[in-house]
Amino acid sequence: MGRTNITRPTEFILLGLSSRPEDQKPLFVMFLPIYLITMIGNLLIILTIRSDTRLQTPMYFFLSVLSFVDICYVTVIIPKMLANFLSKTKTISYGECLTQMYFFIAFGNTDSYLLAAMAIDRYVAICNPLHYITIMNHRRCVLLLVLSFCIPHLHSLLHILLTNQLVFCASNVIHHFFCDDQPVLKLSCSSHFVKEITVMTEGLAIIMTPFSCIIISYLRIFITVLKIPSAAGKYKAFSTCSSHLTVVTLFYGSISYVYFKPQSNYTVKDRIATVVYTILTPMLNPFIYSLRNKDMKQGLMKLMHRVKGQ
Repeated sequence: MGRTNITRPTEFILLGLSSRPEDQKPLFVMFLPIYLITMIGNLLIILTIRSDTRLQTPMYFFLSVLSFVDICYVTVIIPKMLANFLSKTKTISYGECLTQMYFFIAFGNTDSYLLAAMAIDRYVAICNPLHYITIMNHRRCVLLLVLSFCIPHLHSLLHILLTNQLVFCASNVIHHFFCDDQPVLKLSCSSHFVKEITVMTEGLAIIMTPFSCIIISYLRIFITVLKIPSAAGKYKAFSTCSSHLTVVTLFYGSISYVYFKPQSNYTVKDRIATVVYTILTPMLNPFIYSLRNKDMKQGLMKLMHRVKGQ
């Protein structure tokens, strides 16, 4: 291949969810309300938790941070996608693409670490209730929060630096609606060996650490709940975990479908599955936590009454 075909592109073209012109405006009309609902829903969660003293606990502290991260997460992706629905060129500069990829990886992994922190919180609350205040003190919560941000951002920075070293072919068309790692990697002509080794070692460790924490926490919770003699006690213990388990299932289920398969098999179905954890899960989180949580529902009602009173 000649040197003219091996260059670093100044921009990429994002094909989006559909390349058909007649689909663009309907897709814009569909995803704009989703974005607004996600923003409003997660902001309401944050405001409710901050305004109600009964919700000043580690679990709701992590939930408010999760809502903030979800706002950042969708903002990295959806505004550009909405702009491309109404644009004929659908381009994104090389620098914008790497920036979008960086924050997508960072916030996505931050989500998983926060879900792990919430699983640890539920484990302590159910398995060690008498020592809950001592174990989940302010210092440990802040430590978990710092780790949840620092590890994903360092992980993301490493991947972006490795991606920036790649040489790209003549094609600059990304078969996706944002700059995800796999679709961008498919455009590269240079060897992926170093990046693949990094993904299989450092990347796998970063991803599996929070997932393992969640699995271990819930195994311990399950064992503890089985020892509770009354059915009512079992139900009450499990009910405190139901919202978190629902979010974890949605998040990890769609991610597993997309990423735990060979890169060459990345298809349109994977793009649709990606919509679930990048767009739908952040939108559904406020509903899952508010509708299935008595304290959150009461907090939301108090917030609404306070706003109406003003």
